[in-house]
This record gives sequence, C-alpha cells and structure tokens, in this order.
Amino acid sequence: MSETGYRHLVRVASTDIRGDKPLKIALTYIKGVNQRLAIAVLRALGIDENQKLGYVPDAQIEKIEKALYDPISIGLPWWLVNRPRDPQTGENRHLLGSDLILQRRQDIEAMIRMRSWRGIRHSRGLKVRGQRTKSNGRRGLALGVSRKKK
Repeated sequence: MSETGYRHLVRVASTDIRGDKPLKIALTYIKGVNQRLAIAVLRALGIDENQKLGYVPDAQIEKIEKALYDPISIGLPWWLVNRPRDPQTGENRHLLGSDLILQRRQDIEAMIRMRSWRGIRHSRGLKVRGQRTKSNGRRGLALGVSRKKK
C-alpha cells in the first residue's frame, strides 16, 4: 500500500476497519479492545489518537498491532489486559478477535464440566452473575399462558 495515500478499508489485527474513523474509535472495532486500551496504546506509541485510520502508514499500523497483542511490552500496566493471571499459564495475556471468543467458550465449557455454580447456571441458560430472575430474563422459555383443562 502507499505510505501517504488514503485507504477506505484498513486491516488491523484480522479486522477490516473503515478508514474514515479516528484511530481511538477505529481500534475499538477489534474484539478485545476498548477505548481505554486504544488510547493508552496510542499514547504509549506517541501516535495522534484523533488521526483518521485511512491516513496512517503501514509501519505505524504494524506497531499498533504488535502493541495490541502484547500491551505489557510497551510499558502498560498488567491490569489493562483482558486475561490477567491466566489460569492455564499464570501469565498476563491479552487476546484479540477469534482467540478471545474461543478462549471464552473454552472457559465456559470448563465451568460446565467441573459443575461449578457458574457452570450449572450457564448450562441451564440462566443468569450467571447473581441477577434476579423472578421478573427479568425470561427469554427462551415457554411463551404465553397455559389454560387449565376443564
């Protein structure tokens, strides 16, 4: 791609993003990146966060991608990653895109297998985080009212 030209679609971390978005907003289109992380990464790399993504050169996009996959390597705190103290490895990891979706599904399946409280709630399709269920969360159950037979 050209270093100075405008691009309508830019691929960052396996995600196609429109080039007319400011960098701090455009990075949030990647699953696993919120606005706080996007701004922290851009400030740590010294890149203007209000610059349109379509004008960013390929070299800077590669630096941003590398920093998003490992935010601790550029000096960001450990609590900013989305998988601190990973149960399998014990290290602070940051997952993006399909890796994050797959890992979350594996975590839920592990909870179901070990029959933890959260696993049981997941398997039954009920609320998991302690919410009330008497009058809320009724999606997926039988519809309507059944009449008593006469």
